[in-house]
This record gives sequence, structure tokens and C-alpha cells, in this order.
Amino acid sequence: MTPLSTSGRSSVSKEAAHARGQRWLVVALAAAAVGLWLLAYLRPWWQFYLFAPQYPNGLVLDISLTGLGGDAKEINMLNHYIGMKGLDEAASLERHLAVYGVGLVALLSAALSLVVGRKWNWLLIVPGLLFPLGFVGDSVWWLYHFGHTLDRHAPLNIPMFTPQFLGWGKIGQFETYAMPLQGFWLAIAAVCAMAVAMALRYRLCRTCPLHDSCGATCPTKLVLGTIPYRVK
Repeated sequence: MTPLSTSGRSSVSKEAAHARGQRWLVVALAAAAVGLWLLAYLRPWWQFYLFAPQYPNGLVLDISLTGLGGDAKEINMLNHYIGMKGLDEAASLERHLAVYGVGLVALLSAALSLVVGRKWNWLLIVPGLLFPLGFVGDSVWWLYHFGHTLDRHAPLNIPMFTPQFLGWGKIGQFETYAMPLQGFWLAIAAVCAMAVAMALRYRLCRTCPLHDSCGATCPTKLVLGTIPYRVK
């Protein structure tokens, strides 16, 4: 057997070092996603502005995973006149479970980046992607529910409605504007970090000697086990 030349061994060493660096980059991206999820939990996710002649400076409602902020008390008083339920009655279960949901998504992001096999690599972005989509879908449902269960004995009767969840809308004499805030965008950034990690991990899997036999889990645990290299 002809031994590798010095240049050949150098090439293998460089390729191995590059592959190891790329693997650690996947771990770093997953860690960044975990940090972004923790920050997202602490920041407001959505904001509503309400404008009317009697409120020239407008009213603001901030929606966080843990509750409501801004002028929620004043807006609740106004909603009472049209027979709408108190805003604090919305999504009480979701707010209670939010911390567990964010913790689970962060944990899965870290764990899947290490252990998932080639065939299931796409799972890296699924937990994170489902969370903001679930937030949007749940919020729209609650807006619909509140706008279609008005008390018909309220001082003011207006037609059933669904408040606008994004952009401009109108409720009675109020103009409304809704938009995402930092918490939502931090969650999207976390999903993007995991999408990059997924793409990078896919490329790494293609150069692994165990590529064809890889199952549901990665036999090398990405960086925790003995890492084989195949230099092309």
C-alpha cells in the first residue's frame, strides 16, 4: 500500500478540520436559536393601535406570551360598552403554558441538532416554525371569538366583527393598526438560525461515510462522538 504523501495528509487534515468546524457551527446556530427563543419569551409579540377623535394620541395594546400591556385597562372599559368580553379572558390557558412551550421548542432545537439522523434532518425547523404559526392562528381565533360573542344587551350595539390582526382596520368609530413586535421577530430569527443549521447539517451528512446507513438518529451525535470524515 502506498502511504499518503505529506501533501495528501495535509489535505486530509485540512478537510477534517473544516468539517469539524462546520459541525460546531451547527451547534452554535442551535445555541443561538435557544437564546433567541428565551429573549422572544420576554418581549411583546404583537401590538394594536386604536385611534379615535376622543383619543388624539391613540391607545396601545401590547400582547406578550405572558399577558397584556399598554392601555389594556382603558381598552377593556371601551370594549365593555360594545359588549365585548374582557381581554384578560382570552388565551388564559395559552399564557399559562407559554413558558413550557418555549422551553420545549428551545430544548428540541438543541437536541435535534445533535441527534437527528439524515432522513429526519428537516425536523430541525418544525418545532420552532409551529410556535409562531400557532401564535398567529390562536390570536386570530380569539379575535374572531370576541368579535362574534358580543353582549346584545350592551349600551352600544354594533355588528359582529373580527378585529384586523395585521395592518389597518376599523371597529366602530375607532381606526386600528396591528403589527408584530420584537418577540415575534426574535422567534422568526430563531427559526431562520435553525433553517441555516439544517441546510449546513444536510451538506455535512452528505460527506459522512455513514451517510447511506444513517437512520433516525446520527450515530456520531454530530460533535459528541467519534467523527468520521470522507474527503472527496
